[in-house]
Amino acid sequence: MKRIIPTVLFSAGIFSVCTLTENKFMLRKRRENLGGELKIFHISDIHKKNNCIFNKKILKLAGEEMPDLIFITGDLVSRYETDFSETEKLLSLLGEIAPIYMCMGNHEQSLLPDKRREFMKMVNRTAARLLINERENVDVRGKKLCVCGVQQDYSTYKNDGGYGKLDGFTLKQMKALMGERPDRETLLLAHNPLFAETYAQWGADFTFSGHIHGGVVRLFGKGLLSPERRFFPKYSKGVYSVGRMKLLVSAGIGKLRLFNPPEVVVYNIP
Repeated sequence: MKRIIPTVLFSAGIFSVCTLTENKFMLRKRRENLGGELKIFHISDIHKKNNCIFNKKILKLAGEEMPDLIFITGDLVSRYETDFSETEKLLSLLGEIAPIYMCMGNHEQSLLPDKRREFMKMVNRTAARLLINERENVDVRGKKLCVCGVQQDYSTYKNDGGYGKLDGFTLKQMKALMGERPDRETLLLAHNPLFAETYAQWGADFTFSGHIHGGVVRLFGKGLLSPERRFFPKYSKGVYSVGRMKLLVSAGIGKLRLFNPPEVVVYNIP
């Protein structure tokens, strides 16, 4: 017993240091080369880490990469955010590096009405383009692209104050929000990756998502838990093939995590 207690305390100390380091200081850059020259810098789920320390790290990594496009796939802020000044600085400085396209996350959707209006005004003061069930044609590196952003009802995230009876999201609903697939190569920004099959049926070529936070805890390459309190979510982090579509899921930056470092992702796509 005398030997066991020091070992347990030592292990707990190492575990605590690792957890603190991962959550307070780390920000990794994950690179995914899908075989092309178009470079996209993907940011997701910053939440309360939208502060000068982490934003400097994000800007440094983006500046090193000099991407063609920057995508932000929701939860740039947390639902109880009251000061968007650091967010505005981040968007303004990122906009000097490359064009920014954004979609809403469930936290932006659940901001109090006055704060949501304030958030929208803040985004409009920057060069970022917030796509709420909208599309925009983009010509870059000789490629004719269409960047789209979809926003489902909040009831797909939380319903009647709980997670037990969440609404789904069908192809019919997708078409009602977005119309038919564009006739260009289509890059879709969709905060929630759990409706990947619907995005693929609609015809997205690449879908960029976040929301799952890598599954919070990652064990043997698998995410443990989704924000909906579901174990082992199907899509938590990485590149997935869903039909002919590539689903590109970032583990994001904010929220408590373990064996799952905060990340930005750099993609080269054809």
